[in-house]
Amino acid sequence: MTTTPSVLDAATAPPVAASTPLAARAIGLRKAFGSTVAVDGVDLDVPAGSVLGMLGPNGSGKTTLIRMLLGLTRADSGTAELLGHAIPDDAARALPHVGALVEGPGFHPFLSGRENLLRVAATEPLLGSREIAGAVDAALERVGLSAAAGRRFRGYSLGMKQRLGLAGALLLPRRLVVLDEPTNGLDPAGTRDVRRIIAELHAAGSTVIVSSHLLDEVEATCTHVAVLQSGSLVAAGELAALLESGTGGLDVVTPDVDRALDVLREAGVAAYRAPGDEPGVVVGEDGPPTAETIALLVRAGVAVQEARRRRARLEELFARLTEETR
Repeated sequence: MTTTPSVLDAATAPPVAASTPLAARAIGLRKAFGSTVAVDGVDLDVPAGSVLGMLGPNGSGKTTLIRMLLGLTRADSGTAELLGHAIPDDAARALPHVGALVEGPGFHPFLSGRENLLRVAATEPLLGSREIAGAVDAALERVGLSAAAGRRFRGYSLGMKQRLGLAGALLLPRRLVVLDEPTNGLDPAGTRDVRRIIAELHAAGSTVIVSSHLLDEVEATCTHVAVLQSGSLVAAGELAALLESGTGGLDVVTPDVDRALDVLREAGVAAYRAPGDEPGVVVGEDGPPTAETIALLVRAGVAVQEARRRRARLEELFARLTEETR
């Protein structure tokens, strides 16, 4: 089954304009392992310069989709493109411009962090031999591992191993960076570092694809999201638009809170007192349209100072999307 990504629904979702440059594209990608379908006909466009958060429950197909985009796993059907090049057939032209951390870093346990990174840097076709040492030192500094660079990899904590893997993806400027659960094993300081690095990459014009289960981090760092469930893409688009489409009701600012609640409840409208210091009420998402709600209150003599649609949190939207498609 091919799932068309949408903001509201498949019929109303605006397609990505043909002139919009894409950093990555999946067209009908499908992959099965035996009788288990991991990715089921996914179509996804990743605009250049965006930060796309790939979300989904465990086993939803996120890592398999990322591996197919990078040419690490061959699709059963469909096509993948990176930076305009077909993958895996033309991977050699695209991958030098791509940094990736997928399914945790793999390094030699008896070499130090710096020695491991030097070996990785030596395989980079866009790094000259005279640039390698400086690039390694800069990457270690960027991820906060300079002080531990001389320690053997086997003595690193899980968070330090993640940092070293991230350093490997950042050895040189990249047009596209792909991070699969980059905050796995990191403490709060490490998570903040990852957020900072993603923001720096975005500011420099790089595209970032990040798979994460930390919805607050995705909401804070990403411009776009793609939500997978059971191998299918159930929603994709700009984060702001998706959150607006998943609105959680109406905020009404009024000094007449008690009167407003009485009027709304007498009319059969679900409402409750607004949290926080600003006086007002919240009308449930199943309530009447905004204009009708305001008219109802004004006719009853309630002073309405402001009314605005509530913006849903990503956690609420994610729960609704994944529960609806079970």
